Amino acid sequence: MRSQHIWKEKDAEGRKREVRVTKFGGVWRFQAKRADETEWTYYKRPLLDDLLTLKDVVFRKYQRRRASAEDVDSIEKLLGQYAADE
Repeated sequence: MRSQHIWKEKDAEGRKREVRVTKFGGVWRFQAKRADETEWTYYKRPLLDDLLTLKDVVFRKYQRRRASAEDVDSIEKLLGQYAADE
């Protein structure tokens, strides 16, 4: 089943950035775009800040029963892999 999470944030200079994260087939796909860009940037390895924000977003959705425990667990595994790579 497809799971999609979207959020917007501003950087230190006040530029807006939209992040979209989709899970399909057990694989998370991260993409982001600034307001002044025309093309999306796709990440093979997500930024740590995006991964932590995703964890927060999905956990809040899980508490409202809008996300699965499997999604929360898979994000924890991604964070573990991220820490192991560094």
